[in-house]
Amino acid sequence: MTKPIHEQLDSFVLGGAFRHPEEVIKIDDTTLRDGEQTAGVVFANEEKVRIARLLDEIGVDQIEVGIPAMGGDEKKTIRHIAGLDLNASILAWNRAVISDIQHSIDCGVNAVAISMSASDIHIEHKLKKSRKWVLDSIKEAVDFAKSRDLYVSVNAEDASRSDLDFLTRFAKTARDHGADRLRFCDTIGILDPFDTYNVISYLHKLLDIDLEMHTHNDFGMATANAIAGIKAGATYVNTTVNGLGERAGNAALEEVVMALKYISHVDLKLKTERFRELSEYVASASSRKIPVWKPIVGSHVFAHESGIHADGVIKNPLNYEVFSPEEVGLERQIVIGKHSGRRSIELKFDEFGIKLEEGESAAILKQARKMAVETKRGLFEKELMFIYKGLKAGTNKEEAGQGG
Repeated sequence: MTKPIHEQLDSFVLGGAFRHPEEVIKIDDTTLRDGEQTAGVVFANEEKVRIARLLDEIGVDQIEVGIPAMGGDEKKTIRHIAGLDLNASILAWNRAVISDIQHSIDCGVNAVAISMSASDIHIEHKLKKSRKWVLDSIKEAVDFAKSRDLYVSVNAEDASRSDLDFLTRFAKTARDHGADRLRFCDTIGILDPFDTYNVISYLHKLLDIDLEMHTHNDFGMATANAIAGIKAGATYVNTTVNGLGERAGNAALEEVVMALKYISHVDLKLKTERFRELSEYVASASSRKIPVWKPIVGSHVFAHESGIHADGVIKNPLNYEVFSPEEVGLERQIVIGKHSGRRSIELKFDEFGIKLEEGESAAILKQARKMAVETKRGLFEKELMFIYKGLKAGTNKEEAGQGG
């Protein structure tokens, strides 16, 4: 049994700087291919076209549109997208089979991904072939694609479980026959960012070919592994909107882009203010709701309830927000609940156009906290107004009684 790939090499020391200038780093989004491979997800033809347009308008560099060899509506829709004259490169996925690539050519795409298993477990138990057969298939498929003037990405499926020496031969074979890049696939998401950095650093030093990260989220590290790979020298990163994808999903477009910008200080110049719009559309098309806590685009990412946090955000949003909600198409929310403070109550009623008198915020807060515990949630605005009106009515009754 082959040892895990990261155990087959000496460790490198993680570096702080990217190996490439930011303008070299490219997003290849695979929402329309790997995203649609999410169990139970099917995009209607018009939805695929709309998603492609949105991705292009936002500024991704390449769109992986699907699998032409499926034929039928899939091939028809891919041909339609390829004919839209989008700014993004249009890439179609293929097995290392000549007929698959011919289907892609029929659709008019300008780039193809040629996918082949790189690990012994896949070669022996899925393909039931030999390493030699794998390399020969790569040679034939890449030769055919390049003879048709296509941009070629060779996908090393299950690369993170491959033998390192064989993976190197795999990559060199692709490169020597004209492939433009190698997609390193952590197909079952078994790497961590440190192992990813070490492996990609090794390949980057050894190979004269662009490297692409394709990371899965089985252990919750898809985005971190994608960033680590870019940091180690990869120039392309495969993403999906909302992190759609097989099993636990892929690296999320919105997470990768914003992490690069605000953690790694690499601005890819995408129109991030449209991220929520894009996420909502893909969520609807995939019948998968966006969790309120979803990083970057979740509706609660900029919601504050805790009194200390809310007060800090009111004084200066940078106290508890790395970037403004508007930058990803969201709005800030101050939630009134069990953990709220008087400052939040005052701000909320300022929004209602009501200036609370002395002592009213404390009285409202007391009742709001009680109601939040009873209902096990934050309060709606109409409930706050109900408390306020009840307080006012009680005050008026007291005043009337004193006057009598």
